Amino acid sequence: MMTRQQIVVGACAAIAAATVLGAALTRERVPEVDLAEAVYAELPGHVEEQTLSFGETFGQILEDAGLGTAERVSVLDAFRAEAEPRRLRTGTRVRLHWVDERLHGIQVTLDRDRTVHVDCRAGDCAASTITLATTIDTVYAAGAIGSSLWDAVMSLPELAAAPAGDRRNFVLSLDKVFQWQVDFSRQILPGDTYRFVFEREKRPDGSMRTGHLLSAELVNNGKAYHAIWFDPNGDGDGTWYDLDGQSVRRAFLMKPIELSRISSRFGMRHHPILKQWRNHNGVDYAANRGTPVQSTGAGVVVRRNRSGTYGNVIDVRHPNGFLTRYAHLNGFARGISVGSRVSQGEVIGYVGMTGMATGPHLHYEMHAGGRPVDPLAIEFPPEDPVPADNRARWERESAERIALLFSLPGPEEIRSVRADQ
Repeated sequence: MMTRQQIVVGACAAIAAATVLGAALTRERVPEVDLAEAVYAELPGHVEEQTLSFGETFGQILEDAGLGTAERVSVLDAFRAEAEPRRLRTGTRVRLHWVDERLHGIQVTLDRDRTVHVDCRAGDCAASTITLATTIDTVYAAGAIGSSLWDAVMSLPELAAAPAGDRRNFVLSLDKVFQWQVDFSRQILPGDTYRFVFEREKRPDGSMRTGHLLSAELVNNGKAYHAIWFDPNGDGDGTWYDLDGQSVRRAFLMKPIELSRISSRFGMRHHPILKQWRNHNGVDYAANRGTPVQSTGAGVVVRRNRSGTYGNVIDVRHPNGFLTRYAHLNGFARGISVGSRVSQGEVIGYVGMTGMATGPHLHYEMHAGGRPVDPLAIEFPPEDPVPADNRARWERESAERIALLFSLPGPEEIRSVRADQ
């Protein structure tokens, strides 16, 4: 269940800090409408709670609880109508409700949003899935950047009430939509500014289930970049365009790891293991072991194996003669094999230090026509603009989202406040 609540204003009071500055305009806070706290009636009988341990099955829990073969079959058949018992993860909570030593029902928590209820009161069991109710709200934020965008957003006092995971998503979303215009690891300057409007689906505990940027602006070295959300097909799979309706996306992501730092560039370098000058045919990204690695473009996996030099390595073939390589992986993502079709941004593996590596990092290569090229030096054309038959709807919807964005303090207002402090 999902309800839409009144817009919640999330930033814009003046603050003094070394690395971040909230804008010096305040909005009248709208009272937040939320779900009432649940009231539970006491259940008859007693509830027994079990936790699925490593290697244990749902059926084993039922057997250990004393259910006979016929009862177990009835429960499992009902459960399969909602979820696959074999895919339950270690740590899954299973609650068995007993009345007069007879099983009345079972609750299985699939994840933080879904619980399967198996009702056995009528003899034959029947199952249903209960999805946690959510509300929709909108977060506004604006400020100046000191050392990094990460520090600026994560430490903004007006966003302190948002869970750290939500604030992380705000930063990653900005990095995602502006990565083709700005290298956040090298080009961000002190005094650059940002503002954004973010719509999120929120759980009763305040955490975010899903969300996306409605509109955003990043001013880097005096140049403004914009991203406005629009869903041409109305299927929820929208994307971002600039103020003129041109796509901000390209055929390839600029980097295969979010908010990553480049540790070695394309070209000649002194090899850290071989101790000799050699051509480096890729770009190395320093990251912690286990960091997700994304395919930078849509394509087909044509290599997934281990080699002495690359360690665990994946090659993805893309249209128009391009191939990308991801090396020194700690492991491969589930379901990734030779012949797998992958989409842009899909996780295909995890950072490691297999093969010839002195520390955890990702070695990333791009090949064009069979030859290695510098992935940071290629200028890819943008994807398709707003479709002509959706132009009228784009004009209407984008105007609303742009107005929300421009209602926030802009660069001059933020700098003015900063200068006064």
